Amino acid sequence: MPQTANVFTTLTIHENLKVGGHTLRGELAARLERAYALFPVLAEKRRQPGRALSGGQRQMLAIARALMTEPKLLLLDEPTAGVDPQARRDFWQEIHALAAKGISVLVSTHYMDEAERCHRLAYIAYGKLLATGTPDEVLHRVSLSTWEVAGPPARLSMLAVVLEAREGVAHVTAFGNTLHVTGEDEAALQRAIDEYRADADLHWTRAEPGLEDVFIHLMRGVSEDAR
Repeated sequence: MPQTANVFTTLTIHENLKVGGHTLRGELAARLERAYALFPVLAEKRRQPGRALSGGQRQMLAIARALMTEPKLLLLDEPTAGVDPQARRDFWQEIHALAAKGISVLVSTHYMDEAERCHRLAYIAYGKLLATGTPDEVLHRVSLSTWEVAGPPARLSMLAVVLEAREGVAHVTAFGNTLHVTGEDEAALQRAIDEYRADADLHWTRAEPGLEDVFIHLMRGVSEDAR
């Protein structure tokens, strides 16, 4: 299933699924019913053209069509790009249901919250494999310390620039109205931020490094030649 849902917008949902199962012949009717059972929203709209579907529904139709031949391996390229949060949640529930049935699913994604939903991860940057393992294994692959700081946006913007240049700070990453300040050496990181912890406009708390912190840290270790 490519990143852009390969849905024929002038065909109905039913016709789109028939295209996906055109080699099945006698099994086609049974596979169609299984697809509708897996995605009830498609069953409700089966006579509507593809152009009438929302982005999330088109993604569901694309994966339903990919499943028509009952593959043992399903390849999904950024399947939730442009999909709203509720549709993303529903989509991942379906992915886990498929995995529970014995289908291997390989997903590419830029979203670390989606990566956390997978059984195993592989981090790749500039064509180089940086790390692989379960989410917990990847999370503990490197020893990182992280502080989270909240404050006025303009203040945080200036602080990020200053801290990035400080010894002991590996990287500074913006998360909404906060910054994650991360380093490999806890004592060195503490020294780097100490003078700013007394700032009344800034609110500092210890934070657990997440998969995105680990990925950014590993990615910055990729050589310039690889870039």
